[in-house]
This record gives sequence, C-alpha cells and structure tokens, in this order.
Amino acid sequence: MARYIFITGGVVSSLGKGLASAALGALLQARGYKVRLRKLDPYLNVDPGTMSPIQHGEVFVTDDGAETDLDLGHYERFTGVPARKSDNVTTGRIYQEILAKERRGDYLGATVQVIPHVTDEIKSFVLDDPGDVDFVLCEIGGTVGDIEGLPFFEALRQLRQELGRDRSLFMHVTLLPFIRAAGEMKTKPTQHSVKELLSIGIQPDILLCRCETPIPAGERRKIALFCNVREADVIEAMDASSIYEVPLAYHREGLDAQVLDHFRIDAEEAPDLSRWQRIVDIVRAPDGEVTIAVVGKYTELPDAYKSLTEALVHGGVANEVKVNIEWIASEIFERESPEHHLGEVHGILVPGGFGERGAEGKIAAARFARERKIPYFGICFGMQMAVIEACRSLAGVEKAGSSEFGGVEEPVVGLLTEWTKGNERVTRTSESDLGGTMRLGAYRALLRPGSKVAEIYGAEEISERHRHRYEVNDAYRERLEAGGMIFSGQSPDGLLPEIVELVDHPWFIGVQFHPELKSRPFDPHPLFASFIGAAVTQSRLV
Repeated sequence: MARYIFITGGVVSSLGKGLASAALGALLQARGYKVRLRKLDPYLNVDPGTMSPIQHGEVFVTDDGAETDLDLGHYERFTGVPARKSDNVTTGRIYQEILAKERRGDYLGATVQVIPHVTDEIKSFVLDDPGDVDFVLCEIGGTVGDIEGLPFFEALRQLRQELGRDRSLFMHVTLLPFIRAAGEMKTKPTQHSVKELLSIGIQPDILLCRCETPIPAGERRKIALFCNVREADVIEAMDASSIYEVPLAYHREGLDAQVLDHFRIDAEEAPDLSRWQRIVDIVRAPDGEVTIAVVGKYTELPDAYKSLTEALVHGGVANEVKVNIEWIASEIFERESPEHHLGEVHGILVPGGFGERGAEGKIAAARFARERKIPYFGICFGMQMAVIEACRSLAGVEKAGSSEFGGVEEPVVGLLTEWTKGNERVTRTSESDLGGTMRLGAYRALLRPGSKVAEIYGAEEISERHRHRYEVNDAYRERLEAGGMIFSGQSPDGLLPEIVELVDHPWFIGVQFHPELKSRPFDPHPLFASFIGAAVTQSRLV
C-alpha cells in the first residue's frame, strides 16, 4: 500500500520544491523503493500548453501526450520513471471535470461547492492509480497562503485524516534568509510560513530549509521549537553548484533517513549513491570544455529551455566535458552578421518555438553552420528553419517559407492537418483551439539504413516525443535530396518527415521531435551525446 509524501512551499516561489521532490524520489529509489511523483498546479489554465514560455517556463510533454509543468522533467530525469497525464493536474482541469459532471447531472441536483466537490476531485487525482509503488510524492505548486491554492491545501488536510500519519508525511520547503548587513540568519519567515500552514490545519513533519550558509545550532533549535518539529527534522538545504549534487547533499543532511523514520521503516542500510557521485565528479572535474550557442526566441528565461539545458549537460557527461552555453536571441541575426556571435563556438543549436518573430535569424544561424561546417542541431522549429534555408540555398526554391507566418508561395513547412495516432486518424484545422491540439506525445519513426542518425541511435526504429502544429512538406523531398539534404527519418506511414541531415557536413541534423525530453544524466540521449562529441572534435579545429 503506497505511502504519500506531500511537498509544500512557503515564503517565496522558486525555492526548488520540484527539485527537492525529484531528489527525495531518487534517494528513496536508491534505497530500493518504487516511487511515483505528481504535481498539483493551482492556476486556472487547463494545462500549461497555451502559456508563454517567458512567463511559465518550458512545457514538458509526456509519452501519452500531456502538456505538463516543467517540474515533471525534473521528476523523470532524477528517477527515470516516465511521467503520465495523470501525474499533473491544474485547477483548470479540476473545474473542467466538475463542470462536465454537473452538466451531465452526476451530482443529482446538489449545489456544487468547493467543499466537498472540488476537494473530492483533488483527492481523487492524488489517490488515482499510483501503480505498484511504495511512495507517491505529491508537490503542490505556489506557496502556502496563495488564495488559489487553498482548495488544494484543504484537500491535503482531509487526506491526512483519511490516510493517517503512518501513510502520509508533510514536507515544507521554506527559506532562511541571511541578512548580511546584520550578519544574521533569520528564522522568522520560516516561522510565519509554518504558522500559515498550521492555520489551514496542516502540521509539517519535516522542514527543508533553503539557505546560503549552514544553519547554526541555535537557529536550528529555535526553528524546531517554534515550528513544533524535532531538531532532526529541520533539514539544511544549501545552494548547490549543480542540481545533480542535491541528492547527495540531502542524504548527508539525513532527509531520506528522517522520511523513513517517520514511516517507521528501518533506515540502517545506506543507499547506493555511487552513480550520483560519478555524475558530480565529471561535472566538477571535466576533461575539457566546449561552447554551444543556443539561438532561440525565449533566451531571456533559460527555464523556457530547461530540458534542453540539462540534455546538453548530459551530453557533456557522456563525453566527460563541460558544456558552456551561450544564449543568443535569434532576432539579432536579422540585423547583423552571425560571425561575431557564432564564429568561435563549437556547436549551434536552434530549439523549438512558435511564431514568425526571430525566424529569419534562426535561418541565418542554420546557414552559418552549414557553410562553416560547424555542428548544427535543429530541434522542431529549428529543423524547419534549417529545411527552409536548405531549400533556398541548395534546392533553388528562393521563396521557401512556412505557412505559419501567413501566405507563402512555397510552403516548405505547412500546417499539419492529419496524422496517425495509434490506430486512429487525427485531424486538425487552422480554426482548431490552440490548447491540446498539436501532435503531442510519443510517435514512432523509421530511420534510413546507413544514415548518420541510424548510426547514432544504433537502431532503425525509434520512439520520440512531439509537440508541434506544423510539418515539413514531403513534396520538396526530391529537390532537397538532390541538393544534399536527405530525409533520414520518417513516420511509419512514410508521410511525415521526422529527421533531416546533410550528407557532406560533419554533423548537421534536424529533428521534428524533442529528444531533450527523454535525456537522463545516467542515460544521455544519443543525439545529444553525439552532438557534444562533434563539438569536442570541432573545438580541436578552431
């Protein structure tokens, strides 16, 4: 029977609840337990699919086609457990379900209210189909005291009564600021945060205290006294130079031991954290370094490319090198030459994106990489822009463009109107809602025998996750292949181009899917490992 760990946050946002949840999941796994991680998001959007990456960060996509919060990416990277649609829910989806039931008459004429109908729906989500696991870790977005989060906290309060202490634990992530002018660490924000939680009826069992300096013994005793927890349950969570150090740091502070102690589970045998130590050793002492330029639209917020950033780190781990990332706004190449920004980098990556803004800059980056023989990795939109560039430069299609940007004479990239999902045919039009109507989730692709990607994958059939509404037009295949760009990966029905590559280039690959979503520190995605390997070779030539 699964035990439930609820992770809440206080004082300020961005304290790292998602990372803390992922790290605790990894520690429990290292002790031999099976885990599943879930996220409760209080915002009213049905999912983050229509939210701006600049405001919300990356949208993480699961195999079953859910658009979810980026914290699910942390969960997958740290535990290797594939997330599902049932692992992320928002207030919007909760209310969507309730209103659908009300319209059907499921409530038999009852007045629909926050308690019990909304809280019951939340509890149903938390408890639904955890699978054969020992622990379910449930993170609640936002901070305690946020008005939109109140129904979630109330639902968890009720769950504590229903599950009992032996099957539930509350871990509260809070902040211990160090006031440099006074030379003191202040515990009052943590005290007030716990007081807010207590006013809702929830007593935290463990406090995970984010801090810049070690917690003095006096402050630890003070926190324990005023927050009604044991001193051993006040866990120090200092800033780390790498997120992959976090499981090791939390173990040293006794987080996993205290969790097991709460559930009266013997924690005498130490977990095997050797693979985490290996990752940290490589990150701390690499054999070299390379510089990768990421030419994107949302570079002012790196969280918009969170999985991408980590996949590049994983590629560096695979090659035992440090990867330095230069974030470059693609629009700059619409005003000036790429030479100044890209002339000395060892690889160029153009990630996904939506809309016309910055598109010509991405095309310029692809042209620069092609002409200078610099390793190029185009992902989703980055692949499409590389194909448009190749059409213009290699295939003689001077007016090549994308219908995403309006009417074009040569729609090399066009709206994806139908495709196969399993045994069903899916159709979309330009009038379809934006939310949840893209080609989403895992799809198979067949690789051309003898191609570079077939060599990299070591296979001729793969499965990768998609999130896009536009597709490269297969009608331009012959002209592109005559110019040197081959379609080296396609959908099983042969209708949708999935991968392109240049045959006379050391490393120039574009993919329609998002390989970064499946990369793990212990299992780097083969495309990222190969791309960084090519960058290492390039670094010796520059």
